Amino acid sequence: MEKYLEAGKIVNSHGVNGYVRIESWCDNPKILASLRRMYIKKRDGEMVEMKVSVASVHKGMGLVKFEGINSIDDALLYKNHVVFADRNDLPLEEGSHFIADLIGLDIIDADNGRVYGKLREVINRGASNIYVIDTADGEEAMMPAVDEFVKKIDPEKGIFVTPIPGIFSEAEKA
Repeated sequence: MEKYLEAGKIVNSHGVNGYVRIESWCDNPKILASLRRMYIKKRDGEMVEMKVSVASVHKGMGLVKFEGINSIDDALLYKNHVVFADRNDLPLEEGSHFIADLIGLDIIDADNGRVYGKLREVINRGASNIYVIDTADGEEAMMPAVDEFVKKIDPEKGIFVTPIPGIFSEAEKA
């Protein structure tokens, strides 16, 4: 499991005192604003800790002041950088999973064990997430990630589903 998880992207500066605006990739921008430290990846892959001195939420974005960044010019140097969080700093409710831990898992029929493919991406478009699946026959399938269809998530084995008719062409052939 990855130690550092993508938490958002610095999209711009805010004001003249070194604040940055961060598009939150967390379930809620309040989670991002609650972090006392974030990380930025250097070109060589090393993670650099950025200590948060002030953070809040404004218009759905994180407004963050990092220690040592005190001007608009300093802040603009970080524009378009992805910020990471240590997984141990993020709250996770029991029975929930980080999306990064689900990517690459097999999508398995909960009734017969057939493997339909692998989870490639999770799209969040409001009410529920949507799983994007690379199927065994080289196609792409999309499926709502709701309890009606997703029966169990086991990070060691896969995601067990009851597919909707028509989602997987392989299921129709069986």
